[in-house]
Amino acid sequence: MEEWISGRHVSYSLEDRSYLSVLKRDVHRLALQTGLGEKRIGEIDIVVAELGSNILKHGGGGEVLVMLTEQPVPAIEIIGIDNGLGISDLGRMMQDGISTTKTLGQGLGAMKRLSDFLQVYSVKGWGTIILSRFYLKPAPALSPKQVAEIRTILVPKPGEKVCGDGFYIGVDRTGIRVLLGDGLGHGLEAHKAIQEAISSFRFCMLKELPEVIRQIHLDAKKTRGLVGTLATFNFKEKKWRLCGVGNIHTRTWNAMQAKTYLPYNGIIGHNLPRTINEQVGEEGADQLLLLCSDGIKTRWDMSKYPGIFRYDMSILASAIYKDHARKTDDMSVVIVKVK
Repeated sequence: MEEWISGRHVSYSLEDRSYLSVLKRDVHRLALQTGLGEKRIGEIDIVVAELGSNILKHGGGGEVLVMLTEQPVPAIEIIGIDNGLGISDLGRMMQDGISTTKTLGQGLGAMKRLSDFLQVYSVKGWGTIILSRFYLKPAPALSPKQVAEIRTILVPKPGEKVCGDGFYIGVDRTGIRVLLGDGLGHGLEAHKAIQEAISSFRFCMLKELPEVIRQIHLDAKKTRGLVGTLATFNFKEKKWRLCGVGNIHTRTWNAMQAKTYLPYNGIIGHNLPRTINEQVGEEGADQLLLLCSDGIKTRWDMSKYPGIFRYDMSILASAIYKDHARKTDDMSVVIVKVK
C-alpha cells in the first residue's frame, strides 16, 4: 500500500527582491535538514536564485510554492508561478548558458541541468510555470508498475500556520482510494476536523462510499465539521465511483469527455441528507480525477492551457491554482491520473 497524506506547500509571494532573500534562506534551511551534501545544496541554491530572479525580472513578480514530499519518492519540489508575458522562444531559452539578463545560473538550461526534474510551461500573454524537483534518493526509473500519477497542491490561507484542507490517497494492487476534505472555516479547529476525517477514512473497512461517509460523519461529530468527497477506482472495473457532501468541486476526464459531479448538501459531522448515493463515472483508460476545495474558483476555461495534459500533472494543478486561487481561504487541488 502506498499512501499520500496532506503534504502541503509553503507559499512565497515575490513582489520585490527583498522577498527573494527569504525564499532562498528558507529553501537552503530545508535542504540542510534533508541531509543533502554541500555541493547539492549549492546547486539547489542556484536554481532557487535563478527561478526567483526570472519571476521578478520577466514575470513582474509572482509566487513560489515549496514542499518536501515523500511520494512517489522523497524530494524537494519547487514551483515558480508568474503572470508575465510568457517565454517567446522556450526551446532556445532551455539551452544551457542562455540567459537574457546574465543572471547567476545562466538561464533555464542550467536550471534543467542542476534539477533532477524540470519542466517549463509557458503561454504567450498568460505567464509561466516552472516545476523543479530534487530527489533525496536516486532518481526513480520509469516503471510499468506505476499505475497512477498523483499530484497535489495544498496551501493554507495566508497568515495561517496550519491548513484546514486535507487529503488522503491510498493505492494498492486492487485500486485507488481518495478523500479530499475541507474543515469548516480555517485554522487549527478546521485542521483538527479534517485530520479526524482522514484517520476515519484511512482505517475504515467499509466498501460502499455512502456508508463510509456516514462513518466519517460519526467520527467527526466532536469537531467543527467538514465537507468532503470520496472517490475510488477499481483497476478491473476501470471506473471512478464518487460520493460527496458539501462544496468540493469534482471533475473527471477521459479520452472522450469531461464530466462534473455534484455533491449532496450538508456538513459531515453535523448534518447529512437521509439518502446518499454514489455516482459512477465512465469506463475507460487514461482516467483523470480532479478535486478542489472552495478555496479554488471553479469556472475554468481549459482552452487557456494548450497542451497541458502532456506535462507533469503538477503543472495542471499549478495552472488551476494560479488562475483561480481565492487567497481568502485554505486552497487545495488533487489530481489522480490513472495510467
